[in-house]
Amino acid sequence: MASPSNILIVEDEPLIAMMLEDFLEILERSVAGTADSCEGALARIGQGGVDAVILDVNLRGGETSWPVADALSEKGIPFVLATGGSDDGIADAHKGRPVLQKPFTLEAVETALEALD
Repeated sequence: MASPSNILIVEDEPLIAMMLEDFLEILERSVAGTADSCEGALARIGQGGVDAVILDVNLRGGETSWPVADALSEKGIPFVLATGGSDDGIADAHKGRPVLQKPFTLEAVETALEALD
């Protein structure tokens, strides 16, 4: 499989999303877009051109991103789960996916994306 290059960022904190955009640029990956909700993420995924996703587990308003994770799994699009909590909050259907712990570092993002290669 070719290394994913067009990465969708699903993150509800604008500063964190901007930091991830910067990290992806440094890592010579393209940002396929950003979304701060399941609805926005699903709409962007439906447009195509997404090779992989950095998916925040918990979004604002108590929304979890499991509907997005389920859709990505069905479409065969790889994703990294981003979380500030423990792995205990990861839905059973998605345990074993690469996990990116907050606070993010450039090296951790690179390692997580390489796990998708």
